[in-house]
Amino acid sequence: MGKRALLFLCCILLVACGKDNAPSPEDAVARVNGAYLTRLELAGIVPPGTAKEDSIAIVKSFIDRWASQRLMYDAAKVNIGGEKQEELEELIRQYKTDLYTKAYLEELVKQSVDTTITEDQLKEYYTANKENFRTTGMLAKLKYLKMEKGHPKFRQASQRFNSGNKKDKAALNEMTLHFKNYAFNDTVWTSMNEIYQKLPFITPDNRNRYISSGISYQYPDSVDVYLVKVNKVLDRNVVAPYEYIKPTLKEVIINNRKLELIKKIQKDITDDAIKNKKYEIYK
Repeated sequence: MGKRALLFLCCILLVACGKDNAPSPEDAVARVNGAYLTRLELAGIVPPGTAKEDSIAIVKSFIDRWASQRLMYDAAKVNIGGEKQEELEELIRQYKTDLYTKAYLEELVKQSVDTTITEDQLKEYYTANKENFRTTGMLAKLKYLKMEKGHPKFRQASQRFNSGNKKDKAALNEMTLHFKNYAFNDTVWTSMNEIYQKLPFITPDNRNRYISSGISYQYPDSVDVYLVKVNKVLDRNVVAPYEYIKPTLKEVIINNRKLELIKKIQKDITDDAIKNKKYEIYK
């Protein structure tokens, strides 16, 4: 928005809003009772490259919204009883304290928390708390590939897909340009939601038919053919495998460290205040 357009709009609004002779800041663009909206507060509300007409509409809408909020606030101050106002002011004071405290603690924690976690620490925590980490849904280890129906390489791909030797596995990986989609790592646990996305012919209603430990099959649709081999399946509400829960374990351990660090910071700052007589309780 051009400076002239903004200045022109500001002049219009000043005329509209400045009905009395109350003094106002030099850069004010609007007034509601004793509150002023300045040009600085309008900075950045109009995206670069916006047309002049659209710019004026955006600024006008922003000012109208500001005015409405201020008018409602002033009305509330007049009409809400003193006891309720004091209750609200206390909430504001507490919120302000919480915001400052939270920001300060986050900065201290970010600088001080140890985010290094060894494999032994992860396994130790998992062993001690595994009952707290149960599957919320079925998990499966499987591999699959998706090819166009009638593809000349399909028979070759199928033989290599079903083979267990390393040579065929390597050869299959060299054919991936012929596949529309694929995943060959059947040692990784996969959630059913991911499986529904990768293999859309599987649904919650038919999943027991297509997801079962040790089964292999072809599934043709109108355009493509899927080859699927399921290695292993875990039901819902069993202890989650270590490999599957490992990323969550890292987050949990780091969060626990943060909580412990916050407790220590709060204790240290209180002890220091007592020692230096900045904090005392009167009896």
